Amino acid sequence: MSTATSAFLRITEIFHSIQGESSWSGLPCTFVRLTGCPLRCVWCDTEYAFHGGTPRTLEEIVEEVRSIGTSLVEITGGEPLAHPNAFVLAKRLLDEGFTVLVETSGAFDVAPLDPRAHRIMDLKCPGSGESDKNLWENLDHLTSRDEVKFVVLDRADYEWARDTIRERGLDRHLEEGTLGDLLMSPVWDACDLLDLADWVLEDRLPVRIQTQLHKHIWEPNARGV
Repeated sequence: MSTATSAFLRITEIFHSIQGESSWSGLPCTFVRLTGCPLRCVWCDTEYAFHGGTPRTLEEIVEEVRSIGTSLVEITGGEPLAHPNAFVLAKRLLDEGFTVLVETSGAFDVAPLDPRAHRIMDLKCPGSGESDKNLWENLDHLTSRDEVKFVVLDRADYEWARDTIRERGLDRHLEEGTLGDLLMSPVWDACDLLDLADWVLEDRLPVRIQTQLHKHIWEPNARGV
């Protein structure tokens, strides 16, 4: 998958912050944000990671993560799994003893990821404009270590997510312990959190409502947090 001359990734930023999403929310975390994403979700808040970045060798990346000294690391983007060496980086970090989260859109095959990694897969709702990119076969590879996230723009997105959870048996997998968590997030400044809570309670949906905690701590458009 990688050679001595190609073992690098284009990096937008590496930073130490508070994990703002998933069941790991609130914990100190080191983020490795890769550059590049083939998706264009209409509500994307990291468009600055689409282009640019700095080529870094895997050893340089691991050394910087090691120097920060936090045991929890997230590989994110952009879309990290669009880059073959992201799989290598995850394994390198896991071999060093880090707990590794991989935030992915679900548009790329998650099967090659080291099984020790925690996959946080964002199934795209129709309101994103990218729901046709969902690779449904990925659901067959998820385990109790992994989480599925839905980012909800409006009521139509919520109903799509609710129906997907039921039709794809994600609620059953959660109950059986073969899926770690189901997450539902309102699009920042677009979907009302109270409305989302009412919908979830009305439907008795077994999801964890989450907001982007880092946007409550820092200014919503701040980078590097």
